[in-house]
Amino acid sequence: MRIVATRVYLLPVVMRVPLKFGPETVTSVTCARVSMDVVDKMGSRATGWGETPLSVTWVWPSILAYAARLERMLEFAQRLARELTLCKFEGHALEIGRDFQEHVLPGLLEAFNAEHAGAEPMPWLAALLCYSAFDLAAHDAFGCLVDCPVFQTLGREYLKRDLADLIEDRPAFRGKYPSDFLVKPNREQLEAWHLVGGLDPLEPADLTSPPPNDGYPVLLRDWIATDGLKCLKVKLRGNDADWDYRRLVTVGRISRETSVEWLTADFNCTVRDPAYVNEILDRLQVEHPRTHQMILYVEQPFPYELEKDRIDVRSVAARKPLFLDESAHDWRHVRLGRELGWTGVALKTCKTLTGALFSACWAQVHGMSLMVQDLTNPMLAQISHVSLAANVPTIMGVETNGMQFYPDASAPEAAVHPGVFRRRNGRVDLSTIKGPGFGYRLSEIRRELPSSWVEFGS
Repeated sequence: MRIVATRVYLLPVVMRVPLKFGPETVTSVTCARVSMDVVDKMGSRATGWGETPLSVTWVWPSILAYAARLERMLEFAQRLARELTLCKFEGHALEIGRDFQEHVLPGLLEAFNAEHAGAEPMPWLAALLCYSAFDLAAHDAFGCLVDCPVFQTLGREYLKRDLADLIEDRPAFRGKYPSDFLVKPNREQLEAWHLVGGLDPLEPADLTSPPPNDGYPVLLRDWIATDGLKCLKVKLRGNDADWDYRRLVTVGRISRETSVEWLTADFNCTVRDPAYVNEILDRLQVEHPRTHQMILYVEQPFPYELEKDRIDVRSVAARKPLFLDESAHDWRHVRLGRELGWTGVALKTCKTLTGALFSACWAQVHGMSLMVQDLTNPMLAQISHVSLAANVPTIMGVETNGMQFYPDASAPEAAVHPGVFRRRNGRVDLSTIKGPGFGYRLSEIRRELPSSWVEFGS
């Protein structure tokens, strides 16, 4: 296939409660929804859709004003929409995505930052986030073009090139395709990980202002009881060891009292010295051994840029499995992470589905574990997100927290896919996802879109 037209729609979403990303607090997000028209050599045409929340604070931590960063990212997204309709790449969405990220996206970002000389350059992770909605739309379009679910198009029947060509790690991947590394059949139910944000009240005494009167839980115990939660991801500060330790102790106590089984600790990429994490884990093991035992893995304590900050993390990984998240830009970064001692990879569709698939394949061949982490995905973004988790062998389910922070934003999609947007008995249910592409069932979703923000092609 080749791309002939792109359209971008901007969907603003307001959070019911604030979410802390690193040193910043977020109260709203803009979601980019992309529509992409493709055509094959026989003239058959299809339309695919992709969506990503433009999580500015996650991809671009900075003292630069949020609005200024968002404006730059939107400008870059407009460049992407135009460039994708002009590029001559053909083939499977995975092949187009790989070639665009290898041969076009780096130069596009370099030129874009050069045009803003004197201003803070936009990071590579932000460029990937902007591109991810287009990449998802391409995968959906290809599936619709061949009338097949996305994750069933990833074998030799549809791909011209094998992984040895696409990843360039030839001895390990000669004659192999992404389909060789997927779960068969894909899972229709997944354990759901709930995010315990740094600002989330745990006990009634933590409420400093009246909670939202919208019928949804607020306190952690209420979320656990309502959704039957068994897995909690605990956001930490990474620069305040006493606070982080107390937070883990408190969440651990509540978890033991409510039959929660697993925890993970997310240190927010702010830790500079492995000793910081080691001391917290060692103290937990001595003083609260059951809480320590419940920690399934530790997520990305250290700064994003592995090539710049080559921290030897083997001492942390010797204590608990250690997962790359923001640093896992692509399979090459996963390879570098493994050399530094990381043992797992957290996949995200917002770093492109194409990149997530390559990272998943490389990690499995080299003995690394997988998880799929959320970017607080609403609407269509949630469907592609949980679909990835259903098709790769994660160690336990999927993180999913859009229903915590803006549940009503996804009401039209939830009417068609209730189990995808609601956690029951600690799980999400994907059984309603059916049909070609991502199985959105768009014709049944009564979502009124705004006028397209930008459009290229015909």
